Amino acid sequence: MHNQDTITGPSFSLKNRLGRVLWSVVSLLLFRYTPNPMHAWRAMILRMFGAKVGDGVHIYPKAKIWAPWNLELEDQCSAANGAILYSQGKIRIGRRAIVSQGAHLCAGTHDYTMPGFPLVTMPISIGEHAWVAAEAFIHAGVTIGEGCVIGARSVVTKNMPAWTICSGFPCKPIKVRITEDTKEKFYQLQA
Repeated sequence: MHNQDTITGPSFSLKNRLGRVLWSVVSLLLFRYTPNPMHAWRAMILRMFGAKVGDGVHIYPKAKIWAPWNLELEDQCSAANGAILYSQGKIRIGRRAIVSQGAHLCAGTHDYTMPGFPLVTMPISIGEHAWVAAEAFIHAGVTIGEGCVIGARSVVTKNMPAWTICSGFPCKPIKVRITEDTKEKFYQLQA
């Protein structure tokens, strides 16, 4: 963070702001209007801007990314068209995790208890095999556990546990997530 008072000046350094201007231009010209199947091309562009991008990542062209250098995208994860990765702070999307259309991962907020509302950034982590469904909101500082499913339009302000189905406003665990791969193991543990 560059400034403690968002009223009198910018929250980020000049270098950060110039980087975002360059990213905006490149994103508009070489990212946003590419055909959906050109995932490798978009991954290459993200890497050029400092993102850590694994193999087989599917970031769709109309996913909105604020600062690629704050992204870590593990193998085979995806972010749909219309997903918002507001990466003022670090955002990590785990292996084979899905961020659906309209989902909003917001890694920044403001400290309303202080004059000037200084920016506060906190990392977001989406675990392996997790799914953030359509139009869900993930607050700064939240960890979504491995295999967790966040229901559509949920508002997540706290960490959600692994292998659960979670939903609501505020988001809460609803039930255990059992998949075909984990069904036998789950029933063995229950016996």
